Amino acid sequence: MTTYQLIWSLVKIAIVLGFLLQLAAILSWMERRQSAMMQDRLGPNRAEITLFGKKIRLAGLLHPLADAVKMIFKEDFVPPNADKVLHALAPILAMFPPLVVMAVMPFADTLCLDSLREYPASGHGQIHWHFLTDWTDAGGTLHTAWIERYGTCSNIVAPGHLPGIDMQVASLNVGLLYIFALAGMGIIGATIAGWSSDNKFSLLGGLRAASQLVSYEVAMGLSLVGAMMIYGTVRLGDMAHWQDEHTWGIFVQPIAAILFFTAAVAETKRAPFDLPEGESEIVAGYFLEYSGMKFGMFFTGEFIEVATSSAFFAAVFLGGYNLPFLHRDGITVAIGDAMIWQQHLPHIIVILIQTLTFFGKVVFLCWFQMFVRWTLPRFRYDQLMKLGWRMLLPAALGNVFLTGVIVLAVGRASFETIDRLDYVADVCNAIVALAILVGFVVLVFGLFTPSKPDERRHAFKRAVKKHLEEDAATAEVA
Repeated sequence: MTTYQLIWSLVKIAIVLGFLLQLAAILSWMERRQSAMMQDRLGPNRAEITLFGKKIRLAGLLHPLADAVKMIFKEDFVPPNADKVLHALAPILAMFPPLVVMAVMPFADTLCLDSLREYPASGHGQIHWHFLTDWTDAGGTLHTAWIERYGTCSNIVAPGHLPGIDMQVASLNVGLLYIFALAGMGIIGATIAGWSSDNKFSLLGGLRAASQLVSYEVAMGLSLVGAMMIYGTVRLGDMAHWQDEHTWGIFVQPIAAILFFTAAVAETKRAPFDLPEGESEIVAGYFLEYSGMKFGMFFTGEFIEVATSSAFFAAVFLGGYNLPFLHRDGITVAIGDAMIWQQHLPHIIVILIQTLTFFGKVVFLCWFQMFVRWTLPRFRYDQLMKLGWRMLLPAALGNVFLTGVIVLAVGRASFETIDRLDYVADVCNAIVALAILVGFVVLVFGLFTPSKPDERRHAFKRAVKKHLEEDAATAEVA
């Protein structure tokens, strides 16, 4: 590995880790805030700091900081008869897998810096960068700041030339297999935590976690078989390229998308699948005997799992870093053979848009998981197992069979049928682009439109007061 590649590897690791760790803290705030909005009550508003005599709350964003300070300085209690080594190892095993799984998630297309440099004709002298503008070299050849849509990065390996940079920490040929191999370690962490705590409730929670995670990993893996048959690869980067040239995976594998999302929510062990920590039955489950920063690691690892599962879903079913009609060379709006509008964009701008797009999709999916978490009640344990083995698993097997039939049919279809499928894919992209535009407009208006929770609260109090007065008057008459 060259110094150039080492530096870029460290930069990509910093981007991914920085995003995950910061998002985990923000998700703890989002969960409080979103649940309060859904239940029409006050959210996080207690944590505050005083500067120059003025109290600052930052809309509750100081709560994650207060949580971190509290857990760092809180006493680390270990039960007397617990296995101290395994008790300390379990939080590490719970937090480590979701962090390293993000290594194979591509958050942008390949970065081709060498194509943006102007080399001196003599081979010696100053090299000029052209990130946003075109230029003409000494020989009169015009060079563009944008990259060809179907082109590749420069393969020149001469000294001074820069190879393309894959915008993922590790570009592995076994992308999906790597994810499932490491994701399974979460089972070990939960099981060890329950067994090593010397507590019957913790042990029950560990057993529940092990059976639940094993059950839903089977359904999750089978739900992706259909997607692999369509994409013809297990590399997440190649899946993103396929979706860029055709349409998002959720349109070609809608059943698999639903099955995968359901299993992914179950894998995070959060409501309505929070049986391993069911406080109404087993107090706090497998991390009952944990306190201080060890509990904080379980807590943080749970939110990182939410972010990782969201990134996985976005990469496989929501186009990854792609936006409809945004390609390597810029924006090309076309439906079938009809070219509507085209605008070349500098390569560096496309990379930045793709990066923001990928992380934006992850945040949106995290929000949606929070929405599910505060909407559905907890399943009973028999319902949980029935859903995994008797509903998701047969549906995933049926999806594999159906996908195989469709792949064989499309492989034998005529060119006219394939053109019609491409046209349908363009229509799907247009629908997604319109939905994104409408959602963005609604979000902007929602942010700048003042909400009136106090008025609703006062109206509710007035209605309750009126109802009590009417009951009192009726009682006096009686």
